[in-house]
Amino acid sequence: FQECEGPAVFFISLKAGGVGINLSAADYVYLYDPWWNQALEAQAIDRAHRIGRRDTVVAKRLIARETVEEKILQLNARKSQLAEGVLGADFSDTSLSIEDLEFLLA
Repeated sequence: FQECEGPAVFFISLKAGGVGINLSAADYVYLYDPWWNQALEAQAIDRAHRIGRRDTVVAKRLIARETVEEKILQLNARKSQLAEGVLGADFSDTSLSIEDLEFLLA
């Protein structure tokens, strides 16, 4: 894959491909299996970002509508909003509902 002269495709799951490999030859990263932990997704994308790389890396998610994967993305977005609300520097504009707290502490 790293030395292929023509178009090359390398399919690997997030759990297997997110750590321990260097994919600096990749120009495009397509996430097709969203994970509950967004840091794992970011780490998988970073397999293509390496020191000395000059080309742009394009990362995209492939998600079908009305699927569990779509709900995982929605949950991750909600988790990000909650984290920003809790960890953000300006707490004056932040409010957490009882549902948000239950979701965080469950």
